[in-house]
Amino acid sequence: MRILILGGGSIGRQIAEALKGEFEITIIEKDEIRAKSLSEVGFNVVQGDFSYTATLLKAGLEKADAVVITTRNVETVKKAVYIIRSNNSNVPIITLLPDDMPKETLEDIILEEFEKEARIDYGIYPQRAITDAFLRTILDLGEKKNATLLFRKLQELKKSGDSLLIITHDNPDPDSLSSALALSMIAQNAGLKTTIGYGGEITHHENQAFVNLLGINIRRLSKGSYELRRHQFIAIVDAQPNGNITVLDKEDLDRVKVIIDHHQIFQHLYDYLPDDVFIDIRPEVNSSAAILTEYIKSLNIVPPENVATALFYGIYTDTKKFSKLSHVDLKAIEFLAGKVNYEILDRIEHPDISTETAEILARAILNRRTYKNLLISNVGFINNRDAVAESADFLLRLEGISTVLVFGIVDDYIEISARTRDVRVNIGAVMKEAFSDIGSGGGHPTMGGARIPLGIFKLAKDKNSLLRLVEEAITEKFLEALGIKES
Repeated sequence: MRILILGGGSIGRQIAEALKGEFEITIIEKDEIRAKSLSEVGFNVVQGDFSYTATLLKAGLEKADAVVITTRNVETVKKAVYIIRSNNSNVPIITLLPDDMPKETLEDIILEEFEKEARIDYGIYPQRAITDAFLRTILDLGEKKNATLLFRKLQELKKSGDSLLIITHDNPDPDSLSSALALSMIAQNAGLKTTIGYGGEITHHENQAFVNLLGINIRRLSKGSYELRRHQFIAIVDAQPNGNITVLDKEDLDRVKVIIDHHQIFQHLYDYLPDDVFIDIRPEVNSSAAILTEYIKSLNIVPPENVATALFYGIYTDTKKFSKLSHVDLKAIEFLAGKVNYEILDRIEHPDISTETAEILARAILNRRTYKNLLISNVGFINNRDAVAESADFLLRLEGISTVLVFGIVDDYIEISARTRDVRVNIGAVMKEAFSDIGSGGGHPTMGGARIPLGIFKLAKDKNSLLRLVEEAITEKFLEALGIKES
């Protein structure tokens, strides 16, 4: 590829140096001393004024594959573009332009003055380019700051102990699991021994496949157990202590040293924690996996295939199949894309469904109650908590339905999942308003959840009475939060 560079000053020379060896470079330089200097270091140089036709033709304009104009003088650029287009109508032109002059304006000036259309393919704006470079550097420093602070914290912990327990929320999903896996890798790079644990169940078929196919070593924990007590330090990912983690006692919180999450800060969080905890909570990011990917990238850690695949899928699920991406999510996807095993991803996304889940889905359909475009369903007493969310996802696909709430009773809790595609509804805010006073509730604009202790509902005479009382209470509070009157 033949590149013609007009101007051998500092900019032209740097461009030529960068392209040297990759392309066939010819430089046009007016100054005799500068032209000689460029020639002595091996460049093909034509001495002369590139605002003259003869000089450009001598340099091989007609055979050039691209022309780069490095002067900032608009008059010179104008003449050069006119001559180039008069002798080579198709060659791409790249030129410097003042920041206040769009390339279309210069094209109009050339047309008016020379009565010839002269296309400029790319305009480079020096001041804007410098500003953009500073902004990219500052943003890069911001990314590296969090990663550096985390790694320093882990190294600090290593000085007084070597055992880190990484806890997800009680029923971990791919975002939570992949974040824990990535943090484990980072902590191991800091010299710590790590264990990943959770306090509930992994019952969703997709999540079970995720753990098995990616070889994630994760242990189920119980409150007060030796497995929980034996670790000197605790890290929490994709959750917060006063949120959806039930295995931690109050005395365990003194060992919490790291919290990484993308949900809004739960109430009184800082009242629960020691002063030296590392906290990175970013509600503007749509997945914790993206935050952990940012750390890995900034720390120059190369993730193995299973970690990259896990993080990629974690982002995929928590961004609703990449339909809602912050700039952090997007940059994480770009970093991970070439490191992913897509065959495994396909097997995770399409696991077999158990008979139990199929029965719960059928129950959700049969027990549905609709309020115009809103659907509420009670699936009763179940063992599979994740089937509540699966049912909500399925029911949202029904024609004419834009908002769904599904709930069921698992052990001593009412488990609730909600989904919406109504742009007027922030379902996470609705769940928080409806249920945070009697349990925990929250989520994102399109998906949310809540968990409520049975408490006084246990006073019901039998299971049928209990279900009826729960359904009445949940329905009333949900409709009230949405501003809908039950008819």
